[in-house]
Amino acid sequence: MFLRELEETAGSLKGAGPETVRHLAGVAVRSIADLLLYYPRDWEDRVRTVPIAAFRKSPVNTVVRVLGHEWIGAGGMRTVKIRVEDESGAASLVCFNRPFLEKKLVTGKQYRLWGRFFYKYGEIQASAFEFEDASENAAGFGRILPVYPLSSALTQGVLRRLVKKALDKYAPFLEDELPGEIIARRGLLAMKDAARAIHFPSSMEELEKARQTIIYGELFYLEIMVGKRALERRTQGQAQRSPARAAPLSRAAPAETAPALSGAGPASSFSPLQRRLAERLPFALTAGQAAVTAEINRDMDGDWPMARLLQGDVGSGKTLVSFLAALRAVESGGQAVIMAPTELLARQHAENAARLLEPLGPRIAFLTGNLRAAGRSSLLAGLAGDGADIAAGTHALFSRDVVYRDLRLVIIDEQHRFGVTQRSLIMAKGDHPHLLMMSATPIPRTLALTVFGDMDVSVIPDMPPGRKPVKTHLAREANEEKVYEFVRKELARGHQAYFVYPLIEGDGEGGGLKAASSMAEKLSRKIFPEYTTALLHSKIGEDEKQRIMDGFRRGDIHILAATSVVEVGVDVPNATCMVVEHAERFGLSALHQLRGRVGRGGGEAYCFLVYSEPSPENEGRGGLFAYENGSGLTEDGKARLRVMLENSDGFVIAEEDLRLRGPGQIAGTEQSGYLSLGLADPVRDAAELAKAREDAFAVLERDPALSKPESAPVAEVLGRAPPFSNVTL
Repeated sequence: MFLRELEETAGSLKGAGPETVRHLAGVAVRSIADLLLYYPRDWEDRVRTVPIAAFRKSPVNTVVRVLGHEWIGAGGMRTVKIRVEDESGAASLVCFNRPFLEKKLVTGKQYRLWGRFFYKYGEIQASAFEFEDASENAAGFGRILPVYPLSSALTQGVLRRLVKKALDKYAPFLEDELPGEIIARRGLLAMKDAARAIHFPSSMEELEKARQTIIYGELFYLEIMVGKRALERRTQGQAQRSPARAAPLSRAAPAETAPALSGAGPASSFSPLQRRLAERLPFALTAGQAAVTAEINRDMDGDWPMARLLQGDVGSGKTLVSFLAALRAVESGGQAVIMAPTELLARQHAENAARLLEPLGPRIAFLTGNLRAAGRSSLLAGLAGDGADIAAGTHALFSRDVVYRDLRLVIIDEQHRFGVTQRSLIMAKGDHPHLLMMSATPIPRTLALTVFGDMDVSVIPDMPPGRKPVKTHLAREANEEKVYEFVRKELARGHQAYFVYPLIEGDGEGGGLKAASSMAEKLSRKIFPEYTTALLHSKIGEDEKQRIMDGFRRGDIHILAATSVVEVGVDVPNATCMVVEHAERFGLSALHQLRGRVGRGGGEAYCFLVYSEPSPENEGRGGLFAYENGSGLTEDGKARLRVMLENSDGFVIAEEDLRLRGPGQIAGTEQSGYLSLGLADPVRDAAELAKAREDAFAVLERDPALSKPESAPVAEVLGRAPPFSNVTL
């Protein structure tokens, strides 16, 4: 049987009474499978001797002789302190609330002792320790013991006994969940051995082998599920394209690269409309843009629908690549949609598409939920007929009454802002259309292999010529006058500036944080009265937002006080200063996006990250700096600001963001299977993830239906005990 098939209740084990069963349920352990999958958080090595003198390196594990007892404290606080020694030195055992240990630890006798010791009050002490009589057979010593996460009512002893009983009864009968060839080639343990060794290893070497086996197995099945999803999508859309061919998991790269527009390069695969657009641009496409466009063209000319994730740093030109892809769809006789999460960004896409693409022939439509009835009717008629080729818009693009003549390509900008259901709804508007998802910020490689593991990934590695890195400065809130002076000099040179705040209104619940509304007033009246300041945030009506942004683009507005609504999509080349107040309150992705709003005109640009300071009574304490009212700079906040100061590469910042926050908190990963992983951490275990993906995809490439004998373990696991049955993959 497979481990997850052990559905007997934990209460069936001897010694698991009703009270214990209730406590186990509190940590989501109800079945034998749950119990064996409740992995230790640590292990205590009680095999290797660690003398008292080495207490700073690791927990002490030694044999001691009791020297004597003494009482410290008075009244109800009286505590017995027991002096012990081994061959390396002496120490004290402080027995808080355990006066009975005076009689248990007898002067002159020897005991096995395990504990974490610290240097306090001029001596080596431990208050958390375990012991047993050295003259008796070892029970809790001479082996490696698991240390489990506990609730208030569970103890290590109870969990260890129950896990041991479950292993003795069921482990010998566990079937392997991986193909034998992979187990042998990767040097993994059989499941019956791994299940035992992860809880009660005979050595630290066996423990490491068990961890490797379980981690690999979890990642292997995560990638099997990812691969199956990719195969299903490609197979579903392939029937009418090339029914005789089987869709592989990954597209093969071309045997050779064809010549470019002027000489050799990937742009030779450009269609006539794509070539015309490239020739009309006042700049040349970067090598990365041309290469990615060629990849997209190959996909769209292929035998199954494209599913591609387009990555690139802020300002690398992803939107232009998406326009080139849309032209390819139009030339094939179909339509394309560009879906953005906000009307501000959708409108910008529509305006840029109209400026760049309409002169070439395609007709552009703009569809949002705020469109008036009369205009909406004619626009819908155009989409259903021959009146529109490319539509830019928000969620309104997949409204029930929207019908497309022939939707061939779906482009989703800021993909992390849309859920699985929303993506499915827009895809359902066509007959298995191509899918191009764009990420606002680079996605770490580990997420690209899992959350987006069923998609091909394109990366634009370069930036347009002339783009200079934005100069980033950290500034204490107390020094913001210097920031204002610097911005004033930039404004005097004819440039513009953003000031971004974490709140719209200061409603008294923000912990002393500055708000965009009040600061817009202050910037306008007190700090920069000679310049025009406007306020922009999410609660402002769409028409007013558009009026403000148009004024900012024309240069009529010099300063834009805003919330993070300007994080993505706002493109004003003349803006050279970005000031983020209370920068410690923003995530790394948001900070990187905000910084990317400036420096788009080719000149020098500057980003000031203004951070809050600790209150005087907390100054210098280290650790968590905090205001009494809840604001202030935490260790995580400091780490984020340090990353921003030291890095301009979005891919590096994305990896640091993943390291700091963990995969469970990155947008979109709640549906990726991360929350069902037991021991595996795709960030920490990136090397194992790559191996597991390679092996899982190889299995599916050889046997997509998992019907061959060598695939039997995988097919059996998925049929009888699927690891991710409770997660949408």
